[in-house]
Amino acid sequence: MRIAVEDLDAERSYRLITGLVVPRPIAWVTTISPAGGVNLAPFSAFTFVAPKPPMLAISVGHKAGRYKDTANNILRTGEFVVHIADSPLIEAVHRSAIEFPPDVSEAEMLGLDTVSGERIAVPRLAAAPVAMECRFRHCIEFGETRSRLLVGEVLVIHLRDGLVVDGKVETAALDPIARVAGPTYARLGDLIRMPSIHQTSKS
Repeated sequence: MRIAVEDLDAERSYRLITGLVVPRPIAWVTTISPAGGVNLAPFSAFTFVAPKPPMLAISVGHKAGRYKDTANNILRTGEFVVHIADSPLIEAVHRSAIEFPPDVSEAEMLGLDTVSGERIAVPRLAAAPVAMECRFRHCIEFGETRSRLLVGEVLVIHLRDGLVVDGKVETAALDPIARVAGPTYARLGDLIRMPSIHQTSKS
């Protein structure tokens, strides 16, 4: 089978690419709306882009001809929180993707308690095992759809007790969820630990 990408419209291309680039980690992002509510939305076009200072990136596209509330809120306030959700939160993550008007708080609609931010004004979700308070640093637009890659610097990381042992995250204890094709999610299967690879200098 061969697919000529120039024959695909944006929606068909999105469905194909998001079914091929799997599994994808999910950034569950809180921002502050213009009305002061806590906007909440998931993004599976998500990764880290630098370790020092730590920086995270999410890609935010259009919906019905306008940028999603998350992008507008980040560019307006310069602050956001990225959460990593575990498997008990799958339903809440999925339901938070529903498009509500900008003045509606998804966190409140879903009955999710929040905790005041330590370094920023944006609250974090109490139920999430990981929350990273971020300050906006860069915005780059890509493609014909002008998707916005938003990069934020992590200022402080909040972790559930027991997730980090000897400086390393216990992945099984974190139990993160991932996104695959369509409205489908995944948990981690078997974890395969390989021997560490130590690079040696060549002289």
